Order: sequence, then structure tokens, then C-alpha cells
Amino acid sequence: MEVFYFTPLLPSYFCTMILQQGHLLDFLPQRIVSLVPSQTELLHYLGLEKETTGITKFCIHPEKWRNSKMQVGGTKTINIPAIKKLQPDLIIANKEENVKDQVEELAQDFNVLVTDVNTIAEALKMIRDIGQITGKMNEASALVSAIENAFLNITPPQHPVPTVYLIWNKPYMTVGGDTLINDMLTRAGFCNVFASKKRYPEVSIADIQASGCRLIMLSSEPYPFKQLHIDELQQQLPGTSIILTDGEMFSWYGSRMLQAAEYLQSVRHEW
Repeated sequence: MEVFYFTPLLPSYFCTMILQQGHLLDFLPQRIVSLVPSQTELLHYLGLEKETTGITKFCIHPEKWRNSKMQVGGTKTINIPAIKKLQPDLIIANKEENVKDQVEELAQDFNVLVTDVNTIAEALKMIRDIGQITGKMNEASALVSAIENAFLNITPPQHPVPTVYLIWNKPYMTVGGDTLINDMLTRAGFCNVFASKKRYPEVSIADIQASGCRLIMLSSEPYPFKQLHIDELQQQLPGTSIILTDGEMFSWYGSRMLQAAEYLQSVRHEW
């Protein structure tokens, strides 16, 4: 079996055609394992309660699934024997969140769908892809339309706010221009001052000082920034506004995006 990467270069119908030609998914999956928290939440939104059998320990939404579904390790530490016991007919992973070697090992025995989401457009495409593969195309299309309408309600500011979005502490790490978070920041009216960099680069206090940023956002995940971190940074950057932000709203791709548009607008208005 093979691992399939759903990227912007492959439209939805082509991905589905590949699966059908490979005789991998000529049926609707009945035993799904999700290795990605945001996509687990999407499966719940689409109504795949019965079909979803395994999730990771970081799949915290919906709350009731944490007790009713088998946990198969973490996103970076997949419990492969536990997954094999479930005998899934579809495993949903992500190129960034999961470890390639572990996913490829699973792909030797099971059908694996690997998503690759770096923009809002790619996230909406992913929703449609999963809806098509799981027989929930109507639900997925309705969700995509609702998300698109929600983001249309965001009024872009005349002057985007120069912003640093930090995701990690010791060392400080931010987001580059090729990430979903960067796209979310842009849509919300913030200008990522490190957009010229790739993925998740390390930055120093000196880098931040030289960036000309007016606002620093401290994400709630993957590093759980708190008020004490604001206090520490404020001493070194006294002229910069620093706030805590909900990382799920900026980085979860799937049904969480339905809430994200309103949240992003509220962050900008409150600041």
C-alpha cells in the first residue's frame, strides 16, 4: 500500500481517482483511525461517530471521544501495535504533525491518507477530500461554505498590524510565511514580520526588536504560554504589546475554522 499526500497540486477528484485505481478505497471506510487532533474533530463534525475507532491522546475534541475511543499514542509517538489491533480500513495522518517513518510503516498494512495543509484554501480542500472519501460530501460541502462565509465577514484593516506569533519558548520559535498560521494572521489583518522565513524558525529577542513589530502573540499551543511569559518578555520589549492567543483558532484545520473567523476578528478589534 502507499501513502498519499493531498496537496494543492492534486485536485480532489484526482486524489479520489488515484485511490480507486489502486483498489484501496472502493468502499466507504468503516474503521477509521485519526492521528491528527484537528481532523479528529472534523470527523466528529461530519457525523462519523461509529466509524472512528482510534484517536491520539492529544485529540481533545470532542471531549466524549476521549473516553469512548481507543487512544493510539501521541501524534509523534504512534502506538502501532494498538492501531494494528483495531484493523482500520483508513488511517488519517498529516505530513507535518506525524512522523514519516511511523506513517510509512502503517502504510505497509493499511490504507493511509496523509494530508498537507499550509493555507486556508488547502484546509477547505482537505475537508472536501475527507468528506468525499468517507461518504460525507454533503456535510463537508456545507461546512466549507459556512467557513467561507464566516471569513468573508472579516473586514481587512487599512494598515495591517506588524506582528510576531510565538509558538515555542526556550528557544523562541515563530511562524514563517508558508504556514496555515501565517495565512490566518493575514486574513485577520495582522502582518507577520517573519513571513519571509520558512516553517517554524528560531528567533531571538534581538530579532524581534529589529523586526519592527508592534504586537506579539503568545500561542496556547504547542507551548502553553501564560501571563508569566508576557511579564518576562515585557521587560525586554517594553514598547511592544503582548497578548495570549488561542492556538487552536490559528492552527486547527477542519471544523474548528468555523469558530476561528469570529475569534480572529475579535482579537484584532480588542487589540
